[in-house]
Amino acid sequence: MSFVMIGTGKSASAGTVGIIEMAVAETLAADEQAIPFRETIGFANDHAGFNLRVPVLELLSRHCGRIIDVGTRSEEPVDFPDITQRAVRAILEGEADRVILLCGTGAGACIAANKIRGIRAAVAHDTYVARQAVVHDDVNVLCIGAWITGPEIALDIVRQFLAARFSGEEHFRRRVAKLALLEEALATSGSSDLSAG
Repeated sequence: MSFVMIGTGKSASAGTVGIIEMAVAETLAADEQAIPFRETIGFANDHAGFNLRVPVLELLSRHCGRIIDVGTRSEEPVDFPDITQRAVRAILEGEADRVILLCGTGAGACIAANKIRGIRAAVAHDTYVARQAVVHDDVNVLCIGAWITGPEIALDIVRQFLAARFSGEEHFRRRVAKLALLEEALATSGSSDLSAG
């Protein structure tokens, strides 16, 4: 493996200490001025996501007029499918275009959210995924695992999710449209066999 040491223009072997120059920055600047102001943002956490609740809510309050917060407000165990369903209702009813969900790993909330027609949820434990999920896949629900992601990283992830915009390029629009077709086919056929379409 070889790489170029920044500032030297010289190649280095894998055993040489140096800085690897990335073609695309893995971590993106979390500039809050790049985040568009939204009228409303949806938010929920279960008991496992409770420790990130306050910092994320404080961040969201700087970027929207209203937060639809469906809880939970303690570490008392709750079922993430119930919390998720209440939170994504903000998107389904046209009150918000983005929702943030916090649970232990992000996986459970993401699975629950993606069962609901019109919701495109992704788990992100880094800023790159948070941004790319919106830019390429028009994700409208961000799921973060509070057991995995510390508060400062979680805030950077939320900033990237909120600042990102769907690319709108034809190949991305086509792929997102196919996701909607999958939802429709499953809803109308009641079958998971999509080979006929």
